[in-house]
Order: sequence, then C-alpha cells, then structure tokens
Amino acid sequence: MNPIRVLIADDHAVVRRGIRHILETTPDLKVVAEAGDGEELLEKLRKEPFDVLLMDVTMPATNPVELIARIKAQHPQVAVLVHSMHAEGPVASRMLKAGASGYITKDSEPEQLLAALRKVAAGGRYIGAELAQQLAFGDGDGAGRPLHELLSDREGQVFFLLASGKTLKAIAKELHLSPKTASTYKARIMEKLNLKSDAELIRYALAHHLVK
Repeated sequence: MNPIRVLIADDHAVVRRGIRHILETTPDLKVVAEAGDGEELLEKLRKEPFDVLLMDVTMPATNPVELIARIKAQHPQVAVLVHSMHAEGPVASRMLKAGASGYITKDSEPEQLLAALRKVAAGGRYIGAELAQQLAFGDGDGAGRPLHELLSDREGQVFFLLASGKTLKAIAKELHLSPKTASTYKARIMEKLNLKSDAELIRYALAHHLVK
C-alpha cells in the first residue's frame, strides 16, 4: 500500500521540521514537499501529486479562504487539513466552507494529527471535539465573541488583506471588486470593529494573532 503523500505549508521552518519528524514515525504517511508561503505552495501543487495538504492558516501575504478555494478548484483531489493556533469556531467554519476537509489546532497531540491526516486522506472530515462543540453551539447571538468574528466572509477577507498591508486598490483587484465596493467594505469593517485608522486595524489584527 502506497503511503499518504503530504505537503506541509507553514512559514515557520521549525514547525515544518517538527511535523516532518512526527510523520517519519509512521510508514503510512510521507512528507513529499514543504512550502513556506502561498506562492510556493501553489507551485509545489502544480509540480507533483499529493493526497493531503497540511496548511497553516496565517502564512504572510496569504488569504487562507481564497487560497483554499483556489486549491480545491485547481486540485480537487487534494484534501486540505488546516493546521492553526486559532481554536475559534468561526475561523474553522470559514476554512471548512472554503473547501477544507478538516481543521486541527497546533496544540493537538501528535496522535490526533496523524488521525486527522489519515481521515481526510480517506475522504472524511476532521475537526477536534472542542471546536466541533463551538460550531454546534457557539454561534448564538455573538455575545462575548471577538468583534472580528462578527464580520461577514467577504468583510473578513478584506479585513485580512488590509491587516496584511495591502492597499484598497490592490484588494479590489485581488477580490475582483470595484474600488468603491472595496472602500465600502473597509468602512463597514472599521465601524464593526470600532476602529478609526489603518494603524488601529493592524494593531487589532496583531493583538488577536490574525496576522504575523
């Protein structure tokens, strides 16, 4: 039986090496390649086949929702398992809606990571028990949740790109929006998050570990 071919995408080399070390303990999983950003990830996917992509959710200059949707459109046979430090139901929900097969936090035990990789490779879906409970029961009316979790999917995309330092013109081009529409999304985001400047927006994103 051929081993499950895994591509690891994370901007931290030490994380990639740690995951590779874990996967080397089992014969049915094989790390075939690594990527440190979205561009390198897409290039690796074009060059050779993989069964599972284990992808960090916060790589620099990468919109994870857009990236997952693009990967699933171009490489539907690849199962995407998101590997994140964010144990937040709404973040996981966006990744799953974009096409990810699973979501696992970086504080999970190695055995959980191996089980998740095997499950998504077999065509299943995986999400940790705590996150599953949040998704099932944590939506409510938004009380007590961070303000960014109340943004719509499109607002979340624009927010992420703004926090990554992109201009409204660049965002409009990337998301196929008119400049006026992009500006409207920004105004909504600033209002919902009670922010008054781009500097406050970036500080908010850094404080909530949404960008690096």
